[in-house]
Amino acid sequence: MSQIFESVRLALASIWANKLRSMLTLLGNIVAVSSIITVVALITGVNEAVTDAIVSDLGADSFTIQRMGITQNEDDFERMRNNPLVTLEDAEAVKRFAESVQSVMAQAQTQTRMSYRDEELETAQVQGVSDEYLDFATFDAERGRMITPTEINRKRNVTLIGWGIADRLFGAEDPLGKKIKIAAMPFTIIGVSKKKGAAFGQSLDEFAVIPLGSYQKLFGARQSLALMVKPRDAAFAQLARDEARVALRVDRGLKPTEPDNFGLVASDSVLDIFQQATAGIAVLLVGIVGLSLLVGGIVIMNIMLMVVSERTREIGLRKALGAKRRDIMSQVLTESITLSLVGGIVGIALGALFSTIISSLTPVPSSVEMWSVALGVVITAAVGLFFGWVPARRAAMLDPIEALRRE
Repeated sequence: MSQIFESVRLALASIWANKLRSMLTLLGNIVAVSSIITVVALITGVNEAVTDAIVSDLGADSFTIQRMGITQNEDDFERMRNNPLVTLEDAEAVKRFAESVQSVMAQAQTQTRMSYRDEELETAQVQGVSDEYLDFATFDAERGRMITPTEINRKRNVTLIGWGIADRLFGAEDPLGKKIKIAAMPFTIIGVSKKKGAAFGQSLDEFAVIPLGSYQKLFGARQSLALMVKPRDAAFAQLARDEARVALRVDRGLKPTEPDNFGLVASDSVLDIFQQATAGIAVLLVGIVGLSLLVGGIVIMNIMLMVVSERTREIGLRKALGAKRRDIMSQVLTESITLSLVGGIVGIALGALFSTIISSLTPVPSSVEMWSVALGVVITAAVGLFFGWVPARRAAMLDPIEALRRE
């Protein structure tokens, strides 16, 4: 054990004595490990943000029926572009025939102008909802109250606004009971939703919820609706999707050989597609890391060969005093691994720094994972071991007499 510590001490002393040479030697490892830490942190952070956004929007077990499903290529878009509009009749069909479904909420949304006195927002989201919206956890009221089913059915001009709308239009003033204009139509504010924050630089708090009937009076009824469907139990989520699909196909008179003329989108489907996209980034990471490690390993091997050449007399003296081949190999390998690990540690620090800077200066979130840190340490130690083997073997095979003669 003392021999290992001594080898580590010698390696660290050599690194400190030859700072520039050591930095250039470790550059490949530093680039590789910092790439691992940074990219993994960004992918993890983005995945978590997208998962939270999708689950909060669609719900963990809920799903959405809309005119067009997820399109991954131009053929999908061309096939779906002529799908009929989703209407309230479709919502009634799902309610009648899908026994595993608890609630079906119809909603529509668009961007429009909102104003209060002299304050104005050029574009903010307005959502029209049916009376089942209370069954979905995506809606809440931190102040005031929610819109009642009676107000929705009677198409009252009342609204539940997001925290961002309240902040930008009213500031410190209490918005409850005040009237704002949505697309030039006055609506009474009855509630303010709690703050949701932002995702990828886009505010999640600049919206207004109004009754669907009021929405259609403002923007017309010839707009396709989105139907949010909630199963009776999370265990019946897949069954509810199947029943809703069959209900719509039957109601629309589709033949068994005809494809669906509507889209059914669940949170897990969206997440699967997104994760397939991020998998491409992971493949690129493997290429960068592999090339950097190869270059770094070759440089470390060349440096260690040079070190062995410089310390030929020292190695010869140690062997003459009784050091065995495995002792010499152990010393050189320990120094090679230590050298490589120093590069890995620097790379970890830089990777964490880069991910923090990116997260601070851009809307892209990041989250440093401990497993990526451990992976960086293991990889650099393995590189030091693998590429240090040839120099260590050459040192161990030196003839002590010839080594002592060498100047």
